[in-house]
Amino acid sequence: MITSDLYYLNLVVLIPFISALVILLIPANYSRYISSFAVVATGVTMLISIYLCISYYLDDNYITGTFSPLTSIQWLPSLGITFQLGMDGISALMLLLNGLVAFGGTLIATRIENRNKEFFVLYLLLVSGVNGVFVALDLFFFFFFYELAVIPMYLLIAIWGSSTDFRTFAKSQDFARTKEYSAMKLVIYLSLGSVLVWVAFIGLYMFSDIHTFDFMILREQEFSREFQLVMFPLIAIGFGSLAGLWPFHTWSPDGHVAAPTSVSMLHAGVLMKLGAYGILRIGLELMPEGAAFWMPVVILLATVNVVYGAISAMGQNDLKYVIGYSSVSHMGYVLLGLATLNVLGVTGAVLQMFSHGIMTALFFVVVGGIYERTHTRDIGVLQGLFKNMPKSGLLFTIAGLASLGLPGLSGFAAELLVFIGAFQYNPIIGSLGVFAAAITAVYILRLIGRIFFGPIDDKWKSVTDSSRVEYLAGAILVAFIVGVGVWPFPWIELIDGSVSSIIGNLS
Repeated sequence: MITSDLYYLNLVVLIPFISALVILLIPANYSRYISSFAVVATGVTMLISIYLCISYYLDDNYITGTFSPLTSIQWLPSLGITFQLGMDGISALMLLLNGLVAFGGTLIATRIENRNKEFFVLYLLLVSGVNGVFVALDLFFFFFFYELAVIPMYLLIAIWGSSTDFRTFAKSQDFARTKEYSAMKLVIYLSLGSVLVWVAFIGLYMFSDIHTFDFMILREQEFSREFQLVMFPLIAIGFGSLAGLWPFHTWSPDGHVAAPTSVSMLHAGVLMKLGAYGILRIGLELMPEGAAFWMPVVILLATVNVVYGAISAMGQNDLKYVIGYSSVSHMGYVLLGLATLNVLGVTGAVLQMFSHGIMTALFFVVVGGIYERTHTRDIGVLQGLFKNMPKSGLLFTIAGLASLGLPGLSGFAAELLVFIGAFQYNPIIGSLGVFAAAITAVYILRLIGRIFFGPIDDKWKSVTDSSRVEYLAGAILVAFIVGVGVWPFPWIELIDGSVSSIIGNLS
C-alpha cells in the first residue's frame, strides 16, 4: 500500500465523526443543507472505503493477510492503550459493506423531516463507530467504537421508529409492539452482551505478559487453555447476541421492524456483522483453544438459527418481520461457517456477511418504500403491486433471489462455501443448512408472487413506484449483489489470506 492509504484509513473513521459534530453547529431550520451535508459525508466515506478495498487487493499483503496500513499513537502508555488502526482483507470487505449501506441509508433518510438534525448526528456517529470497530487494533478502542455503534440505536429507534399494531394479525385488539419497547429490548440485550465482552477484554489485558490492549501483541501471546475455556464463552455470547445467535436473538426482529428504513438497513445490513466480526477477530484469533473446545456448541446453536429463522420467516404476516427473521436465519449461516473452523467455511461466512448485508439493505429499501406509499406491511392485503411499482418489484425480486441462493448472485457463492465447510465438519449439519435454504426459497418465492404479481387491488391502483433516490440506493446495492455473484473469485481472494492465517493458528 502507498503511504497516503494511512490517511485514508483514518479518514474513513473520522469523516463521519467530524461530520456529526459539524451538523451540531448547523441551525435545525436548515434541514435541506443538513441532509445534503450528510449525503456528501457518507458519499465520500463510501468512495474511500471502495478505494481502500481495491488498494488492499492490488497489494501483495492480501495474500498473507497482513494488516496494513498501521496508525499507532500512544494514548495511555502506562495502561497499555494505543490508538492503533489497521486492516486486512476481512476488514477491507467490511469497510466496503458499511460504506455502501451507510450511503444508501443516507439517501433514503433525506426524506426525514422530523428533527433531521439530531437524526443525522446519531446516524453518522453510528457509521463512525462501525468503521472504527472494523479497523481498531487496540481492544480498548475496539470496545469504544463498538459502544459508539450500538448506543445511538436506542434513540434512532425510540424517536424515529414506528410501532407495530397486530390487530390485523391476532384476535386481541390490544396487542401492539411499541417502538420504545423494541428500542429498550435491543439496548438490554446488547448492553448485557457488552458487559460480557468487556469482562473478556479485561481478562485478556490482565493475563497478558505485559498488560496491554494491543491486539497485535495479544495475538502473539499464548494464553493458558483454562483461561481460554473460561473466556471464550463470554466472547461467543457477548458478540453472538449482536450477531443474532439463538436464543439471544429475540431483540433483532423487533428492532428491525421498529427502526426507520435507513436505520433498519444499517441494523440488519451492518450492525449484526459486528458480532460475527468480534467472534472471528477476538475469539478465533486470540483464543484458538477455547474456540476449538466450544465451537461444537456454537455450531449447534447456529444450526438452530438457520432452521428456526427460516421457519419463523415463513409464518410471518408483516413484511418487515419476514425480513427480520430471514436475517436471523442468514446470520445463522455466518455463525455456522465460523464454527466449522475450516478455511472454506470461514471464508464463506465472511463473504456471507457481505452478501447478507447488501441484500438485506436492499430488502429494506423496497419495504420502506412500500410502507410509505400504502401505510401497511400486511402481506394479507398487499398484492399485484408490480403493475404500478415495477422498479420496486425488480429490486425486491433481485434481493429475494440472492437470499434464496440463486447462482449468479452473491448469496449463492457465499452459501456454497458455507455448505461445503459444514459438510466437511458434519454431513448432518450441512444437510440441515441446505434444508433451511429450501425453506427460504419457499417463503421468498411465495412472498414475491403474493405481493407483486396477480390481480391488483383497487386500493393500490394509485400507488407510485420507487423515487429516483430509492432507485439509486437500490441500484448501487444491486450492482454489488450481481458483481459478487458473477465474479466471486477476487472477493474470495481478498479474504482468503486473512482467513487462512487465522485457521492456521488453530491447528
